[in-house]
Amino acid sequence: MTTEPPETTENEEPGVPGGTSQDAAPAAEDAAGSGGGDRESASRASSGESGDGDASAQKSEAEAELAAQRVERERIERRKAEKQGPVESGAKLSGKAADLLAAVRAVESGAKPVATVFREPEPPRRPASEPVRRPQSAAADAPAGPAPETVESVRRVLTEGGAPEALAPQAAAVLGEGAGDQLRADPWQLLRVGGVRPEQADGFARALLGAKCGPDDERRGRAVTVWLLEQAALAGHTALEMPTLIAALARQEVPDADTAVQNTLAEGDALAFQDALDEPGAPARQDDEAAEDEERPVRVLVGLERYALAEESLADGLARLINSAPKHDGSAEEWERAAAAAGSAAELVRAVFAHGLVLHTGGEASLAEPAALLRTARALGLRAWAATHSAPGRERFAALLSGGDRPGGATAAVSSTGAAPPEVSGVVTVAGLFSGAEGPGRDVDGALDLDLLVVLDAPQLGVETAALLTESLPDGARLVLAGDPAVLWSAGPGRVFADLLAARICPQIASRRPDPGPLGELVSGIGIGELNQVEAPGKELVIVPVRDAGEALHRTVQLVVDSVPRAIGVPAEQTQVITPGHGGAVGTRALNAALKERLNPGPGRFGGFDPGDRVAYSPAPGRTVPGQVVKADAEGLHLSCAGEPVVVPKERVEQSVRHGWALTAHQAVGTRWPAVVVVLPGDAAQALSRPWVYTAFSRAERHLSVVHGVEQALPHAVAEVPAKPRTTRLPVLLRTQVSALA
Repeated sequence: MTTEPPETTENEEPGVPGGTSQDAAPAAEDAAGSGGGDRESASRASSGESGDGDASAQKSEAEAELAAQRVERERIERRKAEKQGPVESGAKLSGKAADLLAAVRAVESGAKPVATVFREPEPPRRPASEPVRRPQSAAADAPAGPAPETVESVRRVLTEGGAPEALAPQAAAVLGEGAGDQLRADPWQLLRVGGVRPEQADGFARALLGAKCGPDDERRGRAVTVWLLEQAALAGHTALEMPTLIAALARQEVPDADTAVQNTLAEGDALAFQDALDEPGAPARQDDEAAEDEERPVRVLVGLERYALAEESLADGLARLINSAPKHDGSAEEWERAAAAAGSAAELVRAVFAHGLVLHTGGEASLAEPAALLRTARALGLRAWAATHSAPGRERFAALLSGGDRPGGATAAVSSTGAAPPEVSGVVTVAGLFSGAEGPGRDVDGALDLDLLVVLDAPQLGVETAALLTESLPDGARLVLAGDPAVLWSAGPGRVFADLLAARICPQIASRRPDPGPLGELVSGIGIGELNQVEAPGKELVIVPVRDAGEALHRTVQLVVDSVPRAIGVPAEQTQVITPGHGGAVGTRALNAALKERLNPGPGRFGGFDPGDRVAYSPAPGRTVPGQVVKADAEGLHLSCAGEPVVVPKERVEQSVRHGWALTAHQAVGTRWPAVVVVLPGDAAQALSRPWVYTAFSRAERHLSVVHGVEQALPHAVAEVPAKPRTTRLPVLLRTQVSALA
């Protein structure tokens, strides 16, 4: 590891926490009081993605994806409504909200819970032959924007209440038809608009209601309860434990938190669940009847319906994959011969032959094994596809798939336009797969027309995306989730990959291929909690100590503009800066402003952007696509993202496009650059954790510069600060499914 004086610092990569939800996640941790997760939202967008160049001729990718998700949620709701009786463990409680609260108090006081509330019914078994499909034309019904008269009515109410008129389009989209009347009748509905906080909604309500407004207003209690659950979702939780929610409501000055939760449940704005917990070390229960009579520890949770249905659907879909007999093209002998020829991927090939769901873990070098699996599966006659979360990730894996297991193959196989070579057609993005713009298409029943799907960067899967994936697979298909468990969890709610690894319901294949070179050695140590000194004879790693924020900003710009191109040979356009946050003296905003001034100065004629600007485009919450500004006209801001044209309408530029010379670690997940500059200013110490450091440092392919101003906070974070916990229901649901399949 080389330490250089400030005058000779090297390359940099932008790293700041993601957009709108980045600001909300800390608020969720504070408001919900539940440790929020190390999530940095990679998007400020609250709606879909703009179309390609000919936007008038076809629906945009994001609109199609959002429509597909909406149709899927409606299908899940219909299926849940058809089930008779209460749902298995973790399901909505029966009885009135008052009964729930009585049961909650009984649990908290140690008394035996009400049997009718906490009894766990036999989980419904789903036959393996029952396919679950989404309509093939899901992308056809893209959501339309709010009507102009609706927006105008909302604008009048906002003006009357002293709220910014700029919130009108978003409020109209969230509240729907009659939004103006809804806001007038219940001003706290303004909390449903992203970025609005309780104190702001309180001021709006006082202006509209006058003396009738008070902290004990039932409408306020319901709205704040839902807001807290939404903030918790931004921080990665799919639900909150009842005591945590009650405490958070008290901090928001809700006088009677119990009643607020009761009213919220009664109105259907949230759902309550009970999870039966097995005590550590307790023997397995063999007698079901005895287990029913035995008092078991439980926890009561409250969550939003969309995440509850997604987790239940995901657990159901995973059980279906496990319980379905995989389609076999080729005999067992042929598979065994193929596995023997697959090198380090042999174990993975054998596992996929016999199982419908397989997990694969490893770092960047381990991608060679899923690539070998895809080649083997195709040779055996399977319709095999791989899906990544970003266009750069798609290109990287397509190049690896095309170039074989050769170092540098991923770079050599990418065309000059930035697109994957035409002969490699089996790699898509998850968004493109859902929208139908990429991939195999769907069969007559609406399921994806494939036999094997390998999803890369699996830790990025949130519960809604994962549920949509599993429900889209036909019976007999195989699903492989592959990724590095040490990176940051998904930007969306849940921790699907980590929950599945912990559940141990399917084969787990750990790659033994280490990432090469000094950077690979450094990152491998961080993954086990050790910040090691490594030899870097080729200046693969350079540490740049700084004393304050001003010096950190100066050294970062110097690295990107001069030192890295000169000393390492990596141009500025291939160097990425990564920093812990958007705000502050060395956040993404400050870094991007300084880098624009040096690399592409201009007046920012279109929303602060000029042709040639490097940008981070967020087509949907939690997704970041690197790109470059091409031009701006009446249609909007024209971008080039991974060689594909994208037009962002003028009204959406502010919320979905940022300058992209500097990013947060969450925005950078799934993408790698030849050179990366990680900026750690002194005020970033509290934001550091082992997953954050691992993710930021592992984005570099050839060179990593660390602008280091946190002193001992860095080794402390690597050794002592794991990922923040997230509250999810998936482990209990999976445990129930495993018991049902046993």
